[in-house]
Order: sequence, then C-alpha cells, then structure tokens
Amino acid sequence: MPKQTQAQEPDVLRRVTIRLVREAERGEFDFRLEHQHYLGSAHLAGQTLRYVAEWDGEWVALVCFGAAALHLKAREQWMGWTPRQRARRLPFVVNNSRFLVLPERQRYPNLASRVLGLCLRRLSADWQERWGHPVLVVESFVDESRYRGTCYKACGFEAVGLTAGYGRSSRDFYQEHGQPKQLYLRELRPKARARLRHRRLPKELAQYEEKVAGPCSLLGPQLESLLDAFKVLRDRRSGHGLRHWQPFVLACAAVATLMGAGGYQGFEDPAPIAGRGLPAQ
Repeated sequence: MPKQTQAQEPDVLRRVTIRLVREAERGEFDFRLEHQHYLGSAHLAGQTLRYVAEWDGEWVALVCFGAAALHLKAREQWMGWTPRQRARRLPFVVNNSRFLVLPERQRYPNLASRVLGLCLRRLSADWQERWGHPVLVVESFVDESRYRGTCYKACGFEAVGLTAGYGRSSRDFYQEHGQPKQLYLRELRPKARARLRHRRLPKELAQYEEKVAGPCSLLGPQLESLLDAFKVLRDRRSGHGLRHWQPFVLACAAVATLMGAGGYQGFEDPAPIAGRGLPAQ
C-alpha cells in the first residue's frame, strides 16, 4: 500500500472497494492467509465466498465467508429456534471464517470496519448468485486474547457468549483447542431473527427450506459407512504412482459433492483432514 499520512484516512476509506476473488488469484489469496492470518490455514470446507478489498488496485484486506457452525449453544439461544428449525434453516446463516487486514492496519484503524461493512452490503446477493439462496444472519468468532472485536461492534454485531472451545477441522468434524472465543452475530435483514424462529417462513424463504433435507431420523450407529460402500467397487486403475486408496478417494469426492463442491478444487478442501490415518495405495 502506498505510504499515506494518518490525516488522509477518510479519503483512503472512501476509495476502498471489494470484489470476489478470481480463480487465478486463489493461490496468492491462500498463501497470504496461511502466512499472515493467526490461524495459519486457508482451508474452508463446503460453500464459501472469498473477497479481496483493494485501494487503488492494491490488496488491503482478505475476507472469507463459509458454512455456519453446526451447533452453538449461544447462537441457538439467541435465535430461539427448535432443533428441527436449526437443521433446516442453518443455511441462512454464514460464518465470517477469515478476516485479514494486510500490514497497514495500524495506520488506518477504521479500515477493518469499512471493509467488513462493504462485504455485508453485498454478501446476501453474492451468496444467492453463487449458492442459490440468500443469507439472513452472519456469525463470527473473536479470540479476545488477541482482539477486541471492535470492527464487528462498529458494524452492528452483537456479542452473545463464549464458545465451548472447539474448532472446525472439516465440515462435520471438530477438534478441541481449549481457547473459547466470543461469538458475534448480526442480522442482514430487519427482523431476520424473528423470521427464522417463526413456525413458518415467509413464502419467499420457504421455497429454500423445502430443498433442505433433514434432520436425519437415524442415529449415528444406524448409519452405514460410506467408505465401506466404496470398498465393493473394483479398482481399475493401473500404472506407476498410485498413492491413495480408491475407496478413500471416492468417499472424499462424494462427501465434497454433498457439501456443494463442483470440481477438483472443492474436493481438495475436506480431503487433508479426512485422510489422516488412512492407508496409502
């Protein structure tokens, strides 16, 4: 970013723009997250959107939104919905899973809230275009040992309680990290929370709920193994360099497809976690 004086911050903020990351930029985007974000990872499973904020064509911030956490006691209390409503209406909630302001943050203390506000203005429309349904609520986690959540408060988020100290490793898998974070929530539409807890959704939203299956009536022990299902298929691959067990490859592709992936890039995100401890070819 070009060097500017503190007095010019209002002009800087007026000229900041955001856009979705292009596929050709994905490598640089992930590299910066992995090396400059405190979580050290760019892996996001399931439906996601990635934004870049620019000032005069230079990147100043990176923002990611993805699938909401499956279970959050504080969120469920804030929403006031039943387990069935949570299972069927959770897609209307998305998670601000990564937010990285590149190194000039101290020079422009209001840059973070400006970028976040610009993202929130277009998030629902972008999600509708990419994933086929709108967004009504956004959630985010703040590690209060590092940050104060100032930009979230400035953008109208509400702190509703601490998490239990688990982090998502893939869509349906969580690992305990022992560092509870503050959960912040914000409605993107007026009375969104009231609509999501109502017995029946408005007509314009009910059409999306009808496409959501569940909640599943079966308990975990009653479900058969997807991995075992693919073991019955004959492995017709041949040649040098086969590294991965075919049932595992097929199972990863199937799960990623169910999560919304539409190509090899989407298959890659859940695979590293799922593959731990499984045998190679």
